[in-house]
This record gives sequence, C-alpha cells and structure tokens, in this order.
Amino acid sequence: MIQRETNRLLLQFEQLLREVNREVINSEIEDLSLDKLRPFIQIVAKCRGAYLKRLFDLSADHDKNKTLPSEKEMAELKTLRERFLDLADGAKSIEISIQRGYLDLK
Repeated sequence: MIQRETNRLLLQFEQLLREVNREVINSEIEDLSLDKLRPFIQIVAKCRGAYLKRLFDLSADHDKNKTLPSEKEMAELKTLRERFLDLADGAKSIEISIQRGYLDLK
C-alpha cells in the first residue's frame, strides 16, 4: 500500500515538474525553430573549436621543445575549456528541454 502511494506521488510530482518547467521556460523563450537555434549551436561549435585548436597547438609546441605548458598557457586553456563546457552544458539543457516538451517548437 505504501509503495503504491509513493509511486502515485512520484507520478504527480513528475507531472507537476513538467507543467511548471513548461510554464516558466515558455514564458522566457519564444517558440524555437532551427533558425533560432543555429546561432547558439554555432557559438558552441566555435568555442569547442577554439579550445581544441589551442590544445593541439599547445601540445605540438611543447612536444617539439620537450617542455611543459606554462601557468599562463594553462590558465588560457582553462578559460577556453570552461567557456566551451558552459556553453555545451547549455546546449544539453536545451536538448533536454525540447525532449521533455518544456519548449514550444515551430
């Protein structure tokens, strides 16, 4: 009996979670289309590219010279990585919001 009540409560919670997320997110973001998503996807790709390019360039330079990256170089790489990861997390959040029906699509 307790398990059935727990399951029912969890189903109601999940439904409420979907309703509230849809209500709140849709009030903040207009209907999505591929055209509206393209600039976001492009900035994520550009940040990924900048991070990977710097990583490869840094590796090649230091492999050739048999040295390790400096603190300044590592700080720069960290900034590029964090920027990319923050935007990639945002892209994943948008993907999940679309999958769960939180966003209206055109």
